[in-house]
Amino acid sequence: MSDSVKIISPVDGSVYAERPIAKDAAVEAALTAARAALPQWRATPVAERGRYMLAFLDALLAMNDDIATELAWQMGRPVRYGGEKGGAEERVRAIVALAEEALQPYYPPEKPGFRRYIAREPLGIIMVIAPWNYPYLTSINTIVPALMAGNAVILKHAAQTLLVGERIAEAFRRANLPKGLFHNLVLSHEQTEKLIGSARVDHINFTGSVAGGRAIERAASGTFASLGLELGGKDPAYVRADAKLDHAIENLVDGTFYNSGQCCCGIERIYVDASVYDDFVEGFADLTRKYVVGNPLEQATTLGPMARASFADTVRAQVAEAKRKGATPLINMKVKGDASGSPYLAPEVLVNVNHQMEVMREESFGPVVGIMKVRDDDEAVMLMNDSPYGLTASIWTRDMDRAAEIGSRIETGTVFMNRCDYLDPFLTWTGVKDTGRGTSLSKLGFETLTQPKSYHLREV
Repeated sequence: MSDSVKIISPVDGSVYAERPIAKDAAVEAALTAARAALPQWRATPVAERGRYMLAFLDALLAMNDDIATELAWQMGRPVRYGGEKGGAEERVRAIVALAEEALQPYYPPEKPGFRRYIAREPLGIIMVIAPWNYPYLTSINTIVPALMAGNAVILKHAAQTLLVGERIAEAFRRANLPKGLFHNLVLSHEQTEKLIGSARVDHINFTGSVAGGRAIERAASGTFASLGLELGGKDPAYVRADAKLDHAIENLVDGTFYNSGQCCCGIERIYVDASVYDDFVEGFADLTRKYVVGNPLEQATTLGPMARASFADTVRAQVAEAKRKGATPLINMKVKGDASGSPYLAPEVLVNVNHQMEVMREESFGPVVGIMKVRDDDEAVMLMNDSPYGLTASIWTRDMDRAAEIGSRIETGTVFMNRCDYLDPFLTWTGVKDTGRGTSLSKLGFETLTQPKSYHLREV
């Protein structure tokens, strides 16, 4: 087993950074310090915790120019998009604003002679296993509410984006967060499984693959630690006949190809009413052809490489299989370096697709989308539900009531109308089926990170 972790940059295949794997003694020290810091942090008022989180945000935003460049080197997102600054600020401020009310005790109707209420108490130590695709936002989703709720946090970041954990740790250091409450650890898979199974962490939040989620469940078996799992996705969009077509095209192209398609809630399949299908496909393909694929460090690049060559090869295999089964590619863009074994991959739009093709049912997580013609709402709902996943689904229409009715029949965690690929921090983020379990963000996200405690006090 290697004693270090290397970041292999998708930009040029070089080793961008290398970090030693934490010694077992360092892991032990982090756990001990985290547990020791909990009593005083738990006694700290929520408003004061919020001030630390806002100071953390200020420190993180001050690093953003460097962060944007580091992200390009680590996982390929073009520098022109400026990192994850806007989303990070929106989420941290929302979480801080929500905390006071979300953590208030609940009082049932008064009963003479009694004081009854339910308090929400911190769980203890929260372990966050974060992914590489939105490495700051996915971390913040749990780290900030966990600390706001009075917990301590241990972060294990993805190997592809190790520097993100260091930046987050530095931002908390600059914010003067009390010692012991946050630890960034570089861990091997074996160490991660051992820590999960140790019964010394109280909640594990994991964002990643279905296989990874199953491994987390196995590792945690018997510990009674709670789990939050956001796993695979195959998010659909349905364009109705009454949709504002130019708006739908612009937003769905962006929702499909932003971040090279490496988005948990990115659009991976589109169903379009037959009456507007031809116009939609033509506009969608025309806009897709405007992408500039290349080095993410160049301002002109709008689509960088995928984070790893193996991810791009998975998409290539799905496209090849779809073509063998009759799918028609519309883009056929020539891109330097786009070949097996390279992370550089041109965007592709497929028509004449069906649900016998992997590209319409299995997660792609790359710059490809299949577009199907449908007769009506019922057929669209049937096809949208024909998936083992359920994170988000979007409906493009001018009829809000109809969108809500259709959304009630879709097996998904979030229903969008006339937007996609976005997390509203005031709404809960959750999934169904193989997408996982648990919830984050919103007031409900605090419930995942706290333990209810009932007080039943009687006068005598």
